Amino acid sequence: MGAFATRQVILLPFPFSDLSASKLRPALLLASAGKGDWVLCQITSNPYADSAAVELTDADFVTGSLQRTSYVRPGKLFTANETLFKGTAGLLKADKQSEVVNVIVALLRAGL
Repeated sequence: MGAFATRQVILLPFPFSDLSASKLRPALLLASAGKGDWVLCQITSNPYADSAAVELTDADFVTGSLQRTSYVRPGKLFTANETLFKGTAGLLKADKQSEVVNVIVALLRAGL
């Protein structure tokens, strides 16, 4: 699929809770963890009641976009290997990536 980089919104399969199937979902690449592993942040089109969620609109992308206004959920971090990535949706602007990282740092500091 090519090289991956921070700020990319990628698509990867997320399993249903009963593990019967999976669905492609977007996630934001935050940092390489080495050996093809990445630290990612969940993206959803449902804002829930997550006060830490960071809204994503078409204007937040350098290239590409998502089908609808979506929300990065800084409290939902995970690692995944790039062999699981099935596509890319776009590249975020640097200031939007910084906003997400700042919220993650604030969440971590609040837990100290």
